[in-house]
This record gives sequence, structure tokens and C-alpha cells, in this order.
Amino acid sequence: MLAQLRGDFPDVTISKIRFLEAEGLVQPGRTPSGYRQFAPADVERLRFVLSAQRDHYLPLKVIKEQLDAADQGAASAEHTAAMPRLPRKLVSLDAPGENGGLPSPGDFETDREIRLTEEDLLRQAGIDAATLAELRQYGLVRPGAAGFFDPDAVLVAKTVKAMTEFGIEPRHLRAFRAAADREVGLLEQIVTPVYRHRDEDAQARGDEVVRELAALTVALHTLLVKAGIRAVTGG
Repeated sequence: MLAQLRGDFPDVTISKIRFLEAEGLVQPGRTPSGYRQFAPADVERLRFVLSAQRDHYLPLKVIKEQLDAADQGAASAEHTAAMPRLPRKLVSLDAPGENGGLPSPGDFETDREIRLTEEDLLRQAGIDAATLAELRQYGLVRPGAAGFFDPDAVLVAKTVKAMTEFGIEPRHLRAFRAAADREVGLLEQIVTPVYRHRDEDAQARGDEVVRELAALTVALHTLLVKAGIRAVTGG
């Protein structure tokens, strides 16, 4: 089962699958001696869950609601704006270009560290040196101690580049950096104790807590911005 998933999801582990099972997202069969048995439908279900987390930043609660709706033979109308309607047969959300041409974190997921030079970043993000200088000036991208960038810097640069088409400049986004730093400080207090547990599943649980909180943070930010725009425009 892991071999089938790791081609698209290199970071998937047994601990993560067991966590998803404990959350009710997959229910493999059991042999008389207690070993888990994953049918093709279970693998397909896991592929859907992992794609929804990675590519759409959805919390597990929302993913489970979508899966329950699919199991009942009807799509959930409440979340159709966030995800495609689910047919009876689950489909993967790995199709390229779903994000309007912008990359998603899954585009760079790997089981090894990736270090990018400044030239790599400029080429992959499609920006010039002056733009990168602005991004660094306002704290939107930061190289590591060795002077290299990670793949997230490419995602940030491409996102900012797309925002400039609406007249937004890097200097306008300093508030995003400050808000993100405040959120990191808050979430760190929550996830650090989870990672410090000594059992073998602590890493997987910590990773899932981070994913859940990140997804909820994105959802809350979107809702607050939409509400604020409606209030200002009277919409």
C-alpha cells in the first residue's frame, strides 16, 4: 500500500496512515490475526485524502465530510466551492494547473532536502533580481544560514508575482509577513508539546496538527478578508 502511494506522496508513513485510520478517514479490513488489509478502494481513498490535504489545505474534518457524502452517494453542497464535487468513485486531486497556474506545496514534496541558489530561485519563480531584492527587503523570502533558499521561497515569489498583476507591490505585503510571524509564535505553543512525546507516532501526530492548524488558519483568513471587503463595499 505504501509503495503505491509513495510515488505521489514521498513523505507518507505507516504512522501517518494509522493516524488517518484513527480519525476515521480510512477503515481497512483485518485478518483473523489482526493484520490490516487495504483494498484498492482504501488506497484510492487515502490518495484522495492526501491530495486534499496537500493541494487544497483542507482540514481533516472537511475531508471526512466530503468522503461521507461520497459514501452516501451524494456530494456535499456546503464545500463545493473549496473542492470539486465528488462522484461515487473517488478521484485524485493531483491534476496539474488546478491552482490557476500557481504552484502548490505538493509540487516540491520530496523525501530529501532541496537547496536552491539565488539563480535557481530567479529561474523557477520567473522574477528578476530587483524583485527578489524587494522580497528579501520586506521579509517575504529569507535564505537559510548557508545562503540557500528552500522550495517554499519559489511558491512565495510566484504568488507575489501574481499579486503584482493587480497592482500590489512587495512593500504592500509587509503586514502578511508580520501576521505570519505572529501566527507561528501562537501555533508553536500548540504543536511543540505534541512533537515532544516519546512514542513512535509523535512525529506523525505533530505533522497532522500542523496541517490542520495551517488549513484552519488559511480558511479563517479567507473568511475574514471576504467579510471585510463586503463591509467596505456594501456587498
